[in-house]
Amino acid sequence: MAAKPHDTALDAHDYAAEIKLRLVQVVELARSSIGQVDDPKAQALFETTAEACIGLGKAYEDYAQRRPAWR
Repeated sequence: MAAKPHDTALDAHDYAAEIKLRLVQVVELARSSIGQVDDPKAQALFETTAEACIGLGKAYEDYAQRRPAWR
C-alpha cells in the first residue's frame, strides 16, 4: 500500500494500517535477529525494539477500532 505523498485517495486510517503493518514487520525482524548475533547488548536492544513496536502496534489497533482513548 506504499502511497505517494501526493496521493489523496488514502485517509488517516489507511495510513495507520500501513504503519501498523510496518511495525509488525519490524517486530518480526528484530526478534529473528536476536539469534543471529552474539552481542548481549544487541540482543537486548532488538528485544526492546520488538516490545516497543508491539506497544505502538496496540495503539494503532486501538485507533483503528476507534476505542475510547482515540475519541
